[in-house]
Amino acid sequence: MEDLKPIIAKNIIDLRHAADITQAQLAEKLNYSDKAVSKWERGDAIPSIATLKEIADHFGVTVDYLISADHQAENKIKREFTERQRRNRLIVTLLSTMIVWLAATIIYVIISVSTEFRVSKAWLVFVFAVPISCIITLIFNSIWGRKKLNFLIISLLLWTVLISLCLVLFLSLQKAYFWLVLAIGIPSQIMILLSSGLKFRRNKGK
Repeated sequence: MEDLKPIIAKNIIDLRHAADITQAQLAEKLNYSDKAVSKWERGDAIPSIATLKEIADHFGVTVDYLISADHQAENKIKREFTERQRRNRLIVTLLSTMIVWLAATIIYVIISVSTEFRVSKAWLVFVFAVPISCIITLIFNSIWGRKKLNFLIISLLLWTVLISLCLVLFLSLQKAYFWLVLAIGIPSQIMILLSSGLKFRRNKGK
């Protein structure tokens, strides 16, 4: 049993780091204190069989994985699964975005061929398709992707919306001061940059 302590400790540390969570967050998931998780990772204590099963289920591995030192085969399978998962998620995101552009194209064609609604500004549907695509990307990145990229996507969304409004105002009102709408983006962008630097710390679980 003593020999298992450093093996289990290393495996828990590696899995926790791979999941990018803290000891406190793992402890909260398992209904343990962060001190207990710290003892496991130092090799001072070993989780019970039931707890090992909970840890294995949480990280999507087996109990055998937690008590084994050699994971070459398991890691290869996990890498292949992760690559497939990333590829599938990327395809789903791209397909969802293309649906937006397909809808924009259909609307453009309908407006262009309609004798009643024929206008020279039908191309604006493609302009508004850009911020909508940003929203789709933001949603999927929040679910699957890197949260750190959200502030870049939000920034792109902000400026594409403002530019779209500028174009609409210019074409509709023909006013020279339409570009002033872009001034809204300056403080908004500063707020986005500042909020991206915020770090929140969860309360430590008991």
